[in-house]
Amino acid sequence: MNKHPWVKRALTIGLCTSIGFGALLATGAGTAPAAAAAVSADSVSASAKGSSIISFGKKYLGTRYKFGASTSTTRYFDCSSFTQYIFKKYGVDLPRTSVAQSKVGSYVSKANLRVGDLLFFSSGSRANGKNVTHVAVYAGNGKILHTYGSPGVTISDLNSGNWKRTYLKARRVL
Repeated sequence: MNKHPWVKRALTIGLCTSIGFGALLATGAGTAPAAAAAVSADSVSASAKGSSIISFGKKYLGTRYKFGASTSTTRYFDCSSFTQYIFKKYGVDLPRTSVAQSKVGSYVSKANLRVGDLLFFSSGSRANGKNVTHVAVYAGNGKILHTYGSPGVTISDLNSGNWKRTYLKARRVL
């Protein structure tokens, strides 16, 4: 063994490393608690579903707006038939109207929005500043995916103009 002192050193280092890793694994050090891992997995799943809903909805950009649109067509939408349609593809059943949709899920503050959250507004000719008249989907980075008037299905800036002024609340359904 005197001819190869590096072999003895390598064996010693290997043995110490094995003992150290074994102790680390036995104590559970460096692992996330199960509850935290579950919460993280749920939010990742909701985030992925929200992104999928937005991607699917973007396929309809430019599709005409028609108030009271039938739920049996994709040739045109109104705001709530659009959200109902794109969420249904991913297993989320929403009521037909924006008012009814504003009562499902759980409240979420504007500061804590996630992609896929439903946003509600009091805008348009039926608005009084307090009643829900419009629904959109939060698309991330201050943008909303929705349909109204002349542009039809479109992406708008939540934090400027009409949408900033008429924002009421948000609900999380994912």
